[in-house]
Amino acid sequence: MWRRRLLLQALGRLPALAARGRPLGPGGGRAYAPPAERKRFYQNVSISQGEGGFEINLDHRKLKTPQAKLFTVPSEALAIAVATEWDSQKDTIKFYTMHLTTLCNTALDNPTQRNKVQLIRAAVKFLETDTVCYRVEEPAALAELQKKEWDPIVAWAEKRYNVAIGSSTSIMGPNIPASTRDTFISHLASYNMWALQGIEYVITQLKSLILSMGLIDRHITVEKAVLLSRLEEEYQIQRWGNVEWAHDYDLCELRARAAAGTLFVHLCSESSTVKHKLLQD
Repeated sequence: MWRRRLLLQALGRLPALAARGRPLGPGGGRAYAPPAERKRFYQNVSISQGEGGFEINLDHRKLKTPQAKLFTVPSEALAIAVATEWDSQKDTIKFYTMHLTTLCNTALDNPTQRNKVQLIRAAVKFLETDTVCYRVEEPAALAELQKKEWDPIVAWAEKRYNVAIGSSTSIMGPNIPASTRDTFISHLASYNMWALQGIEYVITQLKSLILSMGLIDRHITVEKAVLLSRLEEEYQIQRWGNVEWAHDYDLCELRARAAAGTLFVHLCSESSTVKHKLLQD
């Protein structure tokens, strides 16, 4: 049921509001930027198992990556999720809503040619500018809100990983101990290359390693993670109001991306095939 909800969020169905814009890749735009839309050219979507993993079939055509590689994913569950993205398209294929497909393309083609060590370093580097570690002193109401909402997730991360993180009101940010960085490096090293692509993608969306790990560890929901990542913006909206429709679109899109990245991490860590459809309750 948890995965079903993540998939629906990734598809932009929770809430039922169409997402706009193009997906940002790991590192803020390093993934492929597919064409915005294209007329649907297939009737049926299916998956099949090949020598290299699970493949996506659009009618009788094998799906390919932007570099013309065979689109092959490591788990059946991920293949079903990607196939669901393609099958959910109506008369027009809206590539910018297909976050799982984009993440798979990035993992398969690796356009920036980064290795596992580089991916881990990029993820851990976000600790230096982690959203929940930067605090304000004024206005007092916002400072209190940050303390109330962010302190618990920081405390959870410190206990979960047995590290010291802290927070700071200095523009230099908190002084993160080397031992804390080493612990996160060691933890992230337990993930495979595909999952690391997804982790960095989630971190990039939330601007926070701490929130991302809380989400991936299922300590917080997508809605909570997004709210915490936008806390100052939400505070300003509550105080001054928002631009009608624009705020809702931005919120929906961020939730969709965070959900897609989180689902991608879990499905890339699957060691066995599934016997029932991902969307089955």
